[in-house]
Amino acid sequence: MPPPADIVKVAIEWPGAFPKLMEIDQVSPAHHVADQWGNHENFALQNADSTNFYITEKNRNDIKNGSILRLTTSPSQTAAQLHERIQSSSMDAKLEALKDLANSSRDVTFAQEFINLDGISLLTQMVESGTERYQKLQKIMKPCFGDLLSFTLTAFVELMDHGIVSWDTFSVAFIKKIAGYVNKSAMDTAVLQRSLAILESMVLNSQDLYQKVAQEITIGQLIPHLQGTDQDIQTYTIAVINALFLKAPEEKRQVGYTHTPSIPAHTQMHIITPKRSHTHTHTHTHISPKPINDEMAHQLYVLQVLTFNLLEDRMMTKMDPQDQAQRDIIFELRRIAFDVECEPNNSGSIEKRKSMYTRDYKKLGFINHVNPAVDFTQIPPGMLALDNMLYFARHHQDAYIRIVLENSSREDKHECPFGRSSIELTKMLCEILKVGELPSENCHDFHPMFFTHDRSFEEFFCICIQLLNKTWKEMRATSEDFNKVMQVVREQIMRALTQKPNSLDQLKSRLQNLSYTEILKIRQSERMNQEDFQSRPILELREKIQPEIMELIKQQRLNRLCDGTCFRKISSRRRQDKFWYCRLSPNHKVLHYGDLEESPQGEVPHDSLQDKLPVADIKSVVTGKDCPHMKEKGALKQNKEVLELAFSILYESDEYLNFIAPDKHEYCVWTDGLNALLGKEMTSDFTKSDMDTLLSMEMKLRLLDLENIQIPEAPPPIPKEPSNYDFVYDCN
Repeated sequence: MPPPADIVKVAIEWPGAFPKLMEIDQVSPAHHVADQWGNHENFALQNADSTNFYITEKNRNDIKNGSILRLTTSPSQTAAQLHERIQSSSMDAKLEALKDLANSSRDVTFAQEFINLDGISLLTQMVESGTERYQKLQKIMKPCFGDLLSFTLTAFVELMDHGIVSWDTFSVAFIKKIAGYVNKSAMDTAVLQRSLAILESMVLNSQDLYQKVAQEITIGQLIPHLQGTDQDIQTYTIAVINALFLKAPEEKRQVGYTHTPSIPAHTQMHIITPKRSHTHTHTHTHISPKPINDEMAHQLYVLQVLTFNLLEDRMMTKMDPQDQAQRDIIFELRRIAFDVECEPNNSGSIEKRKSMYTRDYKKLGFINHVNPAVDFTQIPPGMLALDNMLYFARHHQDAYIRIVLENSSREDKHECPFGRSSIELTKMLCEILKVGELPSENCHDFHPMFFTHDRSFEEFFCICIQLLNKTWKEMRATSEDFNKVMQVVREQIMRALTQKPNSLDQLKSRLQNLSYTEILKIRQSERMNQEDFQSRPILELREKIQPEIMELIKQQRLNRLCDGTCFRKISSRRRQDKFWYCRLSPNHKVLHYGDLEESPQGEVPHDSLQDKLPVADIKSVVTGKDCPHMKEKGALKQNKEVLELAFSILYESDEYLNFIAPDKHEYCVWTDGLNALLGKEMTSDFTKSDMDTLLSMEMKLRLLDLENIQIPEAPPPIPKEPSNYDFVYDCN
């Protein structure tokens, strides 16, 4: 007879005794187990693993057969003891107590009790004033002082991570102290790391705190931390820089970045390519580059997005034709191209000067020859296009003059208009780099080459405008072909970017290899793979095959659900990832799910997923904004990507199981699979692409013998019957 499902067998250990084997009844309250040792208010059970989490009514169902538990003092008593111990006058006792506090604070049950004792304000007071008492001892006991502070800050970060206390409550004195630790050059690594994490959380969680932090620390003061070899410190530093950018008002963001133009260069030098020693004032020799971890890649991606978003203001600013300073830029473009000495005002009539200007503006390739300012009233790209043209004319003068003069000497219809193409190209680059869009939560997709130069966008434009001129010549284009040329240039740029060049020079060489003839070859080979299946008999065959393919996709989705997926738990901080796992039973009747400590490496055992949801109880599946966990304010930093990955299962009366898929692929698999279980249509993009791929493959297989034969629209006529059947050979 199988053992009752509610009974689990565990070992319980406590100081000074042998572990005791016990059976725990999952139905009776958790504290009843502790009653055997006296009043249960003084005792509690906790996991005897590295987490040391307390067993409560909420997590008791996670106890599995064979677990080892520890009998210990209750969370409230432990919190009271630690609250007292960290105020000890003995340095050693204080250090030991803070170490224990940092360790215990990861458990939400303990954290709640410690916070109830006003523990967080005690820690902030210790940071503000308590450490002053030990400043004199710092020289003698430097390691001890560093440890004391790092454990205090670690405990503070862990307690705040539970989201029980609002960030808005901290004083300026505390912020000054934390910012001071970041500004000090020779600071303990652990203290620096915690201080950076605290600053990032403060800036992201409160606009009021952002202003206080921004007064204490500048981006320029953070840059030295990018020059070390510790990737964690570099990651936290970039996270703080990103947070300051995200929360800064528009005008301050522009000023902050322009006054610290060395962020990209430092990032490239010390993080992306830290291979060789650099002959700068701060020389480092790195033997081999460290691979960039996911968190660092995400922060670099965010930095890249925020850097490009600084261009949005210029991109959305129309030119004012009455503004003399803006018109002077157009005069400057004309002067550099044709090297015109500023004529004295009395030279020639106004009419003559006007016609000369008009002729030059036509050579420069503006659409409006009389008043080129009108060309820059279209947004996007607005004034950003003019900024790019001026940068190109000043910093790549020879290439600029060559392009303008080369085209002004061609026939009218064959010239590549520099002005018009610069405006359209700037607009295209803004679309490709998604200027103005907010960063996504889970993206790690950054381009190393944009961190190699302080004016990387302008340099990127200079490379692309020369590419456009080259492609125009290769295509022997006329003004009617303008849009075709722009399509080819977009394809060249996109293909070069997918190869992730490490530098702008590498981008140039990739673009050299992607000439117009090369693009034609690529297009031709792609076209060969998409043969034209449009005749009626083939369309009928498609319709016949389609249900079989759909059934195949459905089976694949259900098989994937049976394998299961690891989902991230929703939390306000990215680094404290917790996971849970969900899978469908092989008979497709039940969904099994349960919490995990870490992302699983192999197969998740069945007995670790304690919770069940019968498929028959599922009422519906909702996605995106309709999900309950997307409506809760503050539960998540709402962003487009998370919304696109969210779905929920509704069962019973208003009960939901909420998911955030790890990526778009898993989102499609799960929403398709759940819809298939409920007998609904599978509508995801993934299903569409699978259907196209499998259908095209199946069609090619079935039509293999008909290669190179024209398929007629109508069936051929049936021939007349023969006069006799003497030619038939009877096998019998």
